[in-house]
Amino acid sequence: MAVKSSPASLGETADVLDNTLDNALDADRREPTMTLTGWRRFVETPAASIDLLPEQQWAGLTPDLKDAYDEARMNYHSELVVVSTATVEQVNRQGRLLTRLNRREISARRGLIVSGPQTTGKSTALKQLGRTHELMIRQRYPGRVIDRIPVVYVTSPPKGSPRKLALEFARFLGLPPVKRAYNTTDIADIVCQILIDAKVDLVLVDEVHNLNQATSAGEDMSDHLKYFTEHLPATFVYAGIDVERTLLTGVRGKQIAGRCVLIKTGPFPYNDDWKSMIATLEQALRLHRHKPGTLLRNARYLHNRTSGMIGSLSHLIRGAAHLAIMEGEEAITRKLMNDVLIDHVAQSGEYQS
Repeated sequence: MAVKSSPASLGETADVLDNTLDNALDADRREPTMTLTGWRRFVETPAASIDLLPEQQWAGLTPDLKDAYDEARMNYHSELVVVSTATVEQVNRQGRLLTRLNRREISARRGLIVSGPQTTGKSTALKQLGRTHELMIRQRYPGRVIDRIPVVYVTSPPKGSPRKLALEFARFLGLPPVKRAYNTTDIADIVCQILIDAKVDLVLVDEVHNLNQATSAGEDMSDHLKYFTEHLPATFVYAGIDVERTLLTGVRGKQIAGRCVLIKTGPFPYNDDWKSMIATLEQALRLHRHKPGTLLRNARYLHNRTSGMIGSLSHLIRGAAHLAIMEGEEAITRKLMNDVLIDHVAQSGEYQS
């Protein structure tokens, strides 16, 4: 595993570790992406990185410095890397295409729906699309970063109502608490005007399976979401669990289906793409005793353990890396992976391909 140049003295090592740990702790405090501040922080934060210390320096760390070093590496492994899966690439490609096609559209704009089982990378793909688009807009208009809001990211509220949905948009924008005197349409109008002025291009709505067309509340919320799509000159992208059975049913669902393209996610088959994802995750590890190729040799085991679910795979490898550091093994082994519990759906093989 390649290691970049590291501090020559113990004092310099301590300074680097202090800064690394401070950055990691600061990252722990970042706001969720459902707020404008949190979303901008997500967009602006570079991929996590840390270098392994040379063996001699590692062995010479004082207990306090070793604790700081291990804490920094565990923070790094908590985030690890975003694997560019076929789903991430497809959502990014189709999403960027739709934003361009919709740019001068004045009637029904086309949208995108990402649907599939849990832990198949839907939310990750959604956020990566938003991040890619916002970075592109920032590069194109460098002087408008503060007053421009190219991307909005909200989640559909569980057992929600049109008012709750409108409040999700208001919360993202950081608007002050809305007075009860304001009705749902008032809130929506305020939100729409702000986003129009801020030149919004892309609206990401996650957890859209909470919007169930089979219920009256779901129908009302669907109508209100349609209100946003008609009043905002933006491309809407939705993600949720098996939304064909919830969002796309009934008359309203058929109308949404007629305006959106659908990308389906699912467990990955045991093939070269699966092995490539494992190799990418393995290269990102920062463990002193890990033998390169160990995870790749366990590709079949990892597929059986996770049922081919990318979210479950990421959890398993990140959890094993934490245990390897916490327990001093500094390597991921089959035994260590057996000790990491993952979600019941993947473990039970319900979606085994």
